[in-house]
Amino acid sequence: MTPDLTTATWRKSSYSDGGDNNCVEVAHGYPDLIPVRDSKTAPQGPALIFAAPAWAVFVAAVGAGAAVS
Repeated sequence: MTPDLTTATWRKSSYSDGGDNNCVEVAHGYPDLIPVRDSKTAPQGPALIFAAPAWAVFVAAVGAGAAVS
């Protein structure tokens, strides 16, 4: 089931360049789910929804320098 994201508060990734050209955003406040969107190409478009444990593994791997493709 997709959560209603119409009132979501989005936070830009600290790895985005700070401008409007390269932005990954994450919404918090959804128990056990992490909505992620690309505000560069589709700011009002769909979000990818990850289970919180899967997102935590992804973030830890990126933080440890794992290659992501």
